[in-house]
Amino acid sequence: MADQVIDLRRLVIKAFHITNIQWGEANDVDANGNLTVSKEGIESLISKEPYIEKVDVQIIKPGDHDRWTNTIMDIIPISTKVLGKIGEGITHTLTGVYVILTGVDTEGKQTHEFGSSEGNLKDMLVLNRAGTPSDDDYIISFDVTLTKGMGQERPGPTAAHRVCDKFIQPWREKLKKLKGDLCSERHEYHDIVRPGKKKVLIVKQVAGQGAMYDTHLFSDEPSAVEGGRSIIDMGNMPILVTPNEYRDGIIRSMQ
Repeated sequence: MADQVIDLRRLVIKAFHITNIQWGEANDVDANGNLTVSKEGIESLISKEPYIEKVDVQIIKPGDHDRWTNTIMDIIPISTKVLGKIGEGITHTLTGVYVILTGVDTEGKQTHEFGSSEGNLKDMLVLNRAGTPSDDDYIISFDVTLTKGMGQERPGPTAAHRVCDKFIQPWREKLKKLKGDLCSERHEYHDIVRPGKKKVLIVKQVAGQGAMYDTHLFSDEPSAVEGGRSIIDMGNMPILVTPNEYRDGIIRSMQ
């Protein structure tokens, strides 16, 4: 019994590396490393959001970081479920590119809680760390201007995250359809139980302090917003997630 191994679930992450980004008529991606960014449809997205005044989208090439940025609210990978739910099945993800969500209000008040990060991007963004772009990565900047005072009220940043999530979704839909055998990387992870062995629990503290300092879990897509639940709305109670759910992006920071 002590040597028994139980494989609870299997997660396969297939990565498609992006080497070229350009402007186009729609958000698109192919298996040859090409990604297209479009500003079409943004006005339609924000027309449904009373707390958002405007959105500016920019393509930042590798090394082009000597530029102004508003406060960085999140750094978002582009990933999607192809089979199963978060934590199991198959996930397709893009490497070589990240979306950065930034925010400010119409009065110039930065969207932040305990400290803002506006300034020169090369000074505000630490590269080559877990969860941040590398020196060679493209960045798609999604800069949201909120109505006066809404940068520090919960509905404002939540709206910014929601609109950014809808902006990313077309890439996810295209990514679902890419043939998995064309991926540039493949990683397989298993949640394993070994009866009789020590049980390990890692405690991670996440934000849930009200106002605009929040965390969402259990979204429909990895590192997404749609379908997610606020840790505040769940009473800031302890939540159990599996190692593969964590790897697959079940937690979304909403700062």
